[in-house]
Amino acid sequence: MTNEQFRIGIACIFAAKHGTTDGGHHKMWVIDQMVRILVGPENYELFRESVKEGAFGDGLEWDEGIAP
Repeated sequence: MTNEQFRIGIACIFAAKHGTTDGGHHKMWVIDQMVRILVGPENYELFRESVKEGAFGDGLEWDEGIAP
């Protein structure tokens, strides 16, 4: 199993375990945690900066949400 496959598997388990929590702010937290897992800690801040700089569309902000 590659590191990439491992990260994808962990992110999917995280989604299954926490993705059904009620509340948009909790769902944002789940998405944030999944992104952290998928891109890795070394690339997380780069991803956030890309969002702020408009790499994925103008006017987007990254919200870390609130843990359930």
